[in-house]
Amino acid sequence: MDVSKGQAQPVVTVDSYTRGIVGPSNSMLGPVKNGGRIIAGTPPGCWGPMITPKFQGGHEVSQPVAVEGADIGDAVALKIRQVDVTSLATSSGVMSFVDGRYLGDPFVAKLCPSCGTVSPASHIEGIGDDAVHCDVCGAEVNAFRFSNGYVIVLDKDNGVSLTVGKDVADRLAANAREMSALPGASEQHSILSLARADIAGLAAHMQPFLGNIGTTPSRDLPDSHNAGDFGGFLVGAPHQYAMTQEELDRHKTDGHMDTNSVRAGAILICPVKVPGAGVYMGDMHAQQGNGEVAGHATDVSGIVELDVEVIKNLALDGPILLQRLDDLPPMARPMNKTQKAAVQRLAARYGQREIEDNGPITFIGSGKTLNDATDNGLARAAKVTGLPVAEILNRATITGSIEISRLPGVVRVTFLCPMPILERLGIAHLVREQYQLND
Repeated sequence: MDVSKGQAQPVVTVDSYTRGIVGPSNSMLGPVKNGGRIIAGTPPGCWGPMITPKFQGGHEVSQPVAVEGADIGDAVALKIRQVDVTSLATSSGVMSFVDGRYLGDPFVAKLCPSCGTVSPASHIEGIGDDAVHCDVCGAEVNAFRFSNGYVIVLDKDNGVSLTVGKDVADRLAANAREMSALPGASEQHSILSLARADIAGLAAHMQPFLGNIGTTPSRDLPDSHNAGDFGGFLVGAPHQYAMTQEELDRHKTDGHMDTNSVRAGAILICPVKVPGAGVYMGDMHAQQGNGEVAGHATDVSGIVELDVEVIKNLALDGPILLQRLDDLPPMARPMNKTQKAAVQRLAARYGQREIEDNGPITFIGSGKTLNDATDNGLARAAKVTGLPVAEILNRATITGSIEISRLPGVVRVTFLCPMPILERLGIAHLVREQYQLND
């Protein structure tokens, strides 16, 4: 791993990508100053890389950026300032696999069924399911199919979108790369080339967010598998990125969250597991409900801007999220002045002298199932805060929530945490700023 030793820069711009792998083998840009800004143009995740056989991960994320002063055992706060969609259209849907075209995992080790080349270079010929062809032998090579798919056009200025019929989808496919607004260095095929249009005329809100954002794992792994649920497919896998469960737990950073509140205005606090942290981002979605129940959402190109801040000596296993106020579950939202005054009167009525000073905090949990992910999120919260799991259960019940981010196994564990604990962790200033708790 090459960590730049040059002078730290106030702004680092990223327009290069890692072809599906995150880990120490990727050289880092920067370093960016502690307190500086990263600006990245991100290609779509999921379907584009999925139908591009040479990719060994399901996304195409940005080249990592080193952060000044970020050492192993620290954390880095990513203050997300801008998440702007640049694609004019995209396509997505429920996936199925084509047998005989992959080794164990079609996201990681695609296989040409004709010449046997693993992860072959490829090109697009025509429109439709059979548009992806192997450069080695010319055979149709796509390892994925839509069981139900759609093409959707986007109006970012007004925050709306609309699925289109087959005739429109075919016209868009003729200019797939331009309509996808793929960055110049992007190597993926545009999913618009498949032109699958099973749902036409369905209008939907847009609310863009980042599905994969965080810090570099301490071992190379497919970018889409940097989480406890997708990562489970690496355990005992028949390809070069196979790991044991213990290795996966130790090395991953849970950047692939598909958590729809990781959007402009949120703060994501990430573990540092390699020198310099290696901040990367990608997999922007134009919209997605909790759970991502179709398995995939509307992956788009976009522009991301975020500021970084190193939190020294905050050892994390996975991310902490400070959600926007309007994204917090209702029970976790700080009380207003009128409510606080009512609480003070209530305390006086019963002789309760102490009223806890606290703030909202969300721990991301991941695992093979939602139950496993919930247990993981609770365990992380207990380890970091020092509170017993049983107390966190109580706090999440009356001052927070357990929310599904992605099926089969990413959740948000949110609760009001005592301010002295947040002070000890070194993040109280971020919580106060995020939720205006000094007012």
